[in-house]
Amino acid sequence: MSRVQLPPRHLPYFCLNGPLKVDYKFFFQKQNQNTPQNQPIPGREQEMIRGRTGGYMFDAGIWKLLRRCLLIGTAQSTYYANKKALTDDFVAVVREAVAENPRRVAEEIVYASDGRAINNSAPIFALVLLSMGETPEAKKAFLEIFPQVVRTGSHFYEWLNYSKSLRGFGKVVREAGRNWLSQDAKSLAYQLLKYQQRLGFSHRDALRLFHMKPPTEDHNQLFSWVVKGWEELPPEIGSEALAQVWWYEWLKRHPDQTHEAIIKGRLTHEMAAPVGKMDVQAWQLLFEEMPVGAMLRNLGSLTELGVLQEDKTANLDRVESVLNNKERLRKGRIHPLDALKALKTYQSGGRLGMSKKTWEPVPRIVDILEKTVALSFEVVEPTGKVFMHAVDISGSMGALVTSGVLTCCEIATTMALVTAKAEKNYAIRGFSTKFCDLEITAADTFSSAVAKASDRNFGGTDASVAYDWMIKHQFKADVICFWTDSESWAGSRHPSQALAEYRQKVNPDVKAVYITLAPYRITLVDPTDPLSWDLSGFDPGIPRVIQMLAADEL
Repeated sequence: MSRVQLPPRHLPYFCLNGPLKVDYKFFFQKQNQNTPQNQPIPGREQEMIRGRTGGYMFDAGIWKLLRRCLLIGTAQSTYYANKKALTDDFVAVVREAVAENPRRVAEEIVYASDGRAINNSAPIFALVLLSMGETPEAKKAFLEIFPQVVRTGSHFYEWLNYSKSLRGFGKVVREAGRNWLSQDAKSLAYQLLKYQQRLGFSHRDALRLFHMKPPTEDHNQLFSWVVKGWEELPPEIGSEALAQVWWYEWLKRHPDQTHEAIIKGRLTHEMAAPVGKMDVQAWQLLFEEMPVGAMLRNLGSLTELGVLQEDKTANLDRVESVLNNKERLRKGRIHPLDALKALKTYQSGGRLGMSKKTWEPVPRIVDILEKTVALSFEVVEPTGKVFMHAVDISGSMGALVTSGVLTCCEIATTMALVTAKAEKNYAIRGFSTKFCDLEITAADTFSSAVAKASDRNFGGTDASVAYDWMIKHQFKADVICFWTDSESWAGSRHPSQALAEYRQKVNPDVKAVYITLAPYRITLVDPTDPLSWDLSGFDPGIPRVIQMLAADEL
């Protein structure tokens, strides 16, 4: 029998001692060590979900998603999802969480509402959904936290609007409304005078809706003014509780005496401006008593009016004393994004934001606002640890987050810089599908840092490139912070796999902190990793938490 002669091209498959040993072990090893981000990690499929980009991330669970929705809100579309889809997810997760643990939902709402959410709309929205819970525990939790969340007349009207749209005015809603309208008469008068109508509701509508019976004589007089007004001005201020109402009515009849009404009646600009004659002196008087939130929102207008100028040093001193006072910022619940938005809007001279006015920015006010941004965050003393801040600069981070002024990338850069400024040993780099030096240092202002990051805001997203770079350059970090929307999809392996290699080759004790800046139910944190954490949203306390994690205090 003749032997078959193989063509020469087949010779490499054999050796002199027989055929090469060929098996498929390589296939399984490769899959376990490096799984493309558009596939789930083998053996962990049940722990992972597919993101909106097609990449697979770990499931963050309902409580992480709830906190993100409360802190970030869903009323603004993101790069990958419109606001309707995001809010559908928000509604679904609140309902699921309320069914599981209404008390915990209430605690999350209060946590977010207390100056941590970018505004109070998401907590109020969730409050209405909590009131719709089917159990007595849900109704009780709703009533208990109501005054902690609905603090102003503006909040009250927003709550009425959401309640009307979502559920109607049943028993528990009527009880909450009556309780709110029964608060101290002087405080209530201030709210009803300052916020006379919002979102299709007026204070008259509220009284009629809840069939209010006045608990005191002061309330009786206040409710009478709300419903009927005053055809004739009482000759004297009958009650201290109604003093501001009296001066408001007096100003309506004497608009030329605006200055006197502002001084004696302690009227705010919401009360005086609609009925008085507003000149520069009137605004000067309002400015002298203006609370921190109103001042932050009106810096541009006050500059345009001439109240704030380079040579009006006393007024600039007052701006500094108010906006650079950490305690005032805290009491006024000034969120860092409010400060950052004010900085960017003011610097623009009116080109950004909703204002129709224009002004020439006063340099000292810009400096004051830079400090306001830093003070609005919470930090502690330097830990001495080495931090790597990886800021997501991919295309999706260019989506606007709030009021059409700030992008997710700008906010991420700001939060990273705040944390870096609190420490001595750090690096700040940006990742998309590469890991580049943003040339940002603690010496940067927030304005300059934001500009540097925004100039490179494009490309796909692969968080693992940060680890690849640190492995290649043997950069030994104690803490690696990722500021991202967590939609990592463009890499050849998952970030958790790259982190495992980094620990093997560089630092086995490194801590990874992922700060997720979008209301998605995904996380890059391996839930089995005790040295990785997922933090949510734009919480002003995040820099402090990161430092405490670094120092093993949490």
